[in-house]
Amino acid sequence: MPPIMERMLSEQRLLAKRASAEKQRAARNAPHVLHYFHQSDDPYSALLASVLPRLLERYRVSLHTHIVSPPIAAAAPERAKLVAYSQRDASLLAAHYGLPASATAPNDSIKASPPEETLTHADVLRKKWGHYLGATIYYAGEWYWGIDRLHHLEARLQSLGLQHAGVSGCLFPPGEDLRTPVALDKPPPIDFFLSLRSPYSAIVAPRVFELARLTGAEVSLRFVLPMVMRGLPVPREKRLYIVHDAAREARLRGTPFGRMNDPVGRPTERGLALIPLAVSEGKGKEYLLSFMHGVWAEGLDAGSDNALKTIAARADLDWAAAQKALQNPAWRAEAEANREEMFALGLWGVPSFKVGNTAVWGQDRLWAVQDALLAHRRTP
Repeated sequence: MPPIMERMLSEQRLLAKRASAEKQRAARNAPHVLHYFHQSDDPYSALLASVLPRLLERYRVSLHTHIVSPPIAAAAPERAKLVAYSQRDASLLAAHYGLPASATAPNDSIKASPPEETLTHADVLRKKWGHYLGATIYYAGEWYWGIDRLHHLEARLQSLGLQHAGVSGCLFPPGEDLRTPVALDKPPPIDFFLSLRSPYSAIVAPRVFELARLTGAEVSLRFVLPMVMRGLPVPREKRLYIVHDAAREARLRGTPFGRMNDPVGRPTERGLALIPLAVSEGKGKEYLLSFMHGVWAEGLDAGSDNALKTIAARADLDWAAAQKALQNPAWRAEAEANREEMFALGLWGVPSFKVGNTAVWGQDRLWAVQDALLAHRRTP
């Protein structure tokens, strides 16, 4: 599987698929069409809808709007938390990009085009093309969620030469990581809620530790069991979107990713069992990075002794001590305590972060973690 996944998630394959889609479009002499899926009660949809006119002014494309239902229960297992967090997070996004707070107000004035399309038909189309959320744009085989991923879409449209004269850059660039050390007064720790089976946790981990190094903050590894190992189903379209999106985000940051060996089940349990040992020896960072790189970029099977021994050795963990730790089930109680604390923060997915009074979800919110730390910048 790892070589197959590596090919499936490679940039080479992505570019070939894009070229094929463009060739087919040109053969039909069809226009460039963005399909926007809008959920009327969703603040992320409201935010995206508010900026679509600006996007359309920049590119020679047309827009078809589809009104869709909220995600099904399997795709949003903590619906009440999702609804509450969505408003909070959308407001954070609006402030970050200088958009009015009113842009996040649920918007039921958006109409489908063509107007005769039913909600059911739009839901079926969204699922057929491979997504499960509102606030999403589908263009020629790829999905772009919210204003967070518009920069990927804009880069693609610019590669096709579809921008109007004078257009450059993108409307909402991704957050820039800190590059140089800063002096902070008593920086709060970074609580890093993560899952070893989460590709987003894997690709953000190196950036979290680098941010900690540059600010002097400590990282507390708050590991949890993956949703599917807690009995929560994950729909196929959600799994596929996440792994393709993670690959795209990893390339953006220059993070190795794609030669993956899904650690669901025993590999994750074995990996988690060694985190307390690594942390107790001051090697939590080294172990986590070794595990994530091994599983998500090298295709190592953490369910085997040979692979886990390699992962542990790179973090300078004694294999005899590691074998003893594998027999200690105490990590399960710690994982459950971490999950309960994460839920108490109004969060339920990983990666999530807490820094002081700031609690956010997603690898694409590391800029908010950084801002929370920089609020403690030392004054002259």
